[in-house]
Amino acid sequence: MNSKLTYTTFIKSEANKLGFLSCGISKAGFLEEDAPRLENWLKQNSHGKMDYMADYFDKRLDPTLLVPDSKSVITLLLNYYPAEIQNEASYKISKYAYGKDYHSVLKKKLKKLLRAIRTEIGDVAGRAFMDFAPVMEKSWAAKSGLGWIGKNSNLITQKVGSFYFIAELILDLELEYDHPTTDHCGSCTACLDACPTQAIVAPYVVDGSKCISYFTIELKENIPQEMKGKFDDWMFGCDVCQDVCPWNRFSKPHSEPLFSPYPELLSYSKKDWEEITEETFTKVFTNSPLKRTQLEGLKKNIKFLKK
Repeated sequence: MNSKLTYTTFIKSEANKLGFLSCGISKAGFLEEDAPRLENWLKQNSHGKMDYMADYFDKRLDPTLLVPDSKSVITLLLNYYPAEIQNEASYKISKYAYGKDYHSVLKKKLKKLLRAIRTEIGDVAGRAFMDFAPVMEKSWAAKSGLGWIGKNSNLITQKVGSFYFIAELILDLELEYDHPTTDHCGSCTACLDACPTQAIVAPYVVDGSKCISYFTIELKENIPQEMKGKFDDWMFGCDVCQDVCPWNRFSKPHSEPLFSPYPELLSYSKKDWEEITEETFTKVFTNSPLKRTQLEGLKKNIKFLKK
């Protein structure tokens, strides 16, 4: 019996039971094609004030440095596309932040999957990783056939678009490996044409330091005045390059209760956001991704939008 095939089938079946959209597997090793791209991106200062992006350069490109003796990178996608969209007359928030903080949701599912693998297979060494770790998650997803990296630098799939989280399990276990799919962006330039700040500086190249998500979430300083009038009321993140992508017409609402939108987030008007108190914010959005900027950060963004 082919144990690699048996283990692979089991892992993909368990991932499906846990609610993951899809699961792809690649052989762990150095991401040779990504190395010059990442180096050039950092040299261009496209990471802006996100200094952490320059950390762990070698580990970012080689999972065997993160998990000694690792053999496989398992990449998992978890849908977050909401059934309801927030009040259009309000300040805008990225769809991924509508519900509970995805880190805790993903972490729980990844731990369950790793536990199931160890119960079924035995002593398997491995670790779970999400977007805060030095892992090239989109590269591994593409390498594992889960989609292609589009011109907006997001992972895109023909069946469900791009509104999903990406996470990995890196294991010292040999498995059957998937193969990359083909690029289906074609001649489309919808994302480049629609980006409010021209952050997509060339097809497949995003200058992170020009992105609205960077300005509204990552940047702790005041937003540069030259960006005035370009934000179209985005208060936390930005979905424009995904909203205009033709493949996202195939996005389907998620089935994860913890990602259900906060009722306040859907109903709040601009006035509600402008007048929200620290007490209310803390009480309502305790486990929300909005906690990343704290209320102070949101108020800073609102002030910039209102000027």
